[in-house]
Amino acid sequence: MIRCASSFCRTGNLIHQVARYASLTSQTGKRIKTFEIYRYDPEKPGSQPQLQKYDIDLDDCGAMVLDALIKIKNEVDPTLTFRRSCREGICGSCAMNIGGENTLACICKIDEDTSKSTKIYPLPHIFMCNVSDLTPILFTITGQVVNNSFWWTCQTTRCRCAFSQASGLICLSCFGFPFFADLVPDMNLFYAQYASIEPWLKKKNKLVLGEKQMYQTEKEREKLDGLYECILCACCSTSCPSYWWNADKYLGPAILLQSYRWMIDSRDDYAEERLSKIHDHFSVFKCHTILNCTKTCPKHLNPAKAIGEIKKLLTGFGKKPAPVSAPANF
Repeated sequence: MIRCASSFCRTGNLIHQVARYASLTSQTGKRIKTFEIYRYDPEKPGSQPQLQKYDIDLDDCGAMVLDALIKIKNEVDPTLTFRRSCREGICGSCAMNIGGENTLACICKIDEDTSKSTKIYPLPHIFMCNVSDLTPILFTITGQVVNNSFWWTCQTTRCRCAFSQASGLICLSCFGFPFFADLVPDMNLFYAQYASIEPWLKKKNKLVLGEKQMYQTEKEREKLDGLYECILCACCSTSCPSYWWNADKYLGPAILLQSYRWMIDSRDDYAEERLSKIHDHFSVFKCHTILNCTKTCPKHLNPAKAIGEIKKLLTGFGKKPAPVSAPANF
């Protein structure tokens, strides 16, 4: 009986929504699309998260969800907070959850079915911080955190935040509480993990910059295809259940794909050291091949495959090929 009542209630709500959209269309003669956007201002006392509705005329708006967000901010509600930059699916700034799927707002087309609304949330299950502007609170990703192994051994977010504040690495004023503004997540943890893999070429024989190029054959270069294109939008990592529950220990799909990109590069001399750094129970092996990462990647990459290749290297079932020597006249 309760189930029937619940079903009737949902049906009634659906009928009400359809009637509302039909009324809007008939009154204005326009294609009105409703967006339900997650709103929350942590700096406002007593503020609670809520979905706020905005009606947009599709005939007076661009084709992408980001166009609608910009229109809302410019013409309807200037307090709406979100990140964006390139508008071409290159920078990864506008990553968010649209219609239940992590993607980039700038390349996600608006669903033109005006009988139903589109719900927009920030990236799910990510450590947040008290921010209220469009600029992410980040720190230099060139290795500041690499030598601070204690930060990674802290078992609670509160302890990690306290250590971060004391060391001056990350400014987290909320001491572990998941605060953020609207569609803006705090990417501190994500970028700290990225810094930990040392994402640059490392050579055991020092080279004088500008003296000569580092030799690489076309075949060796092809191994990087499908890896270097990652834009660090975090869509894959925040769609991964293993990352949701073990983000403090498991590096996640995006970082592991980036890690493999440097491991397999024929110009890098530190593959073994990179592997030994993540050879534990959590950093890589918490991947359970759920494949959400591959499904959701807006660049159509395959993080799951990269993780599988790392597992092969760690378990001895794979080995990095020796680099091809440069010809004498190079």
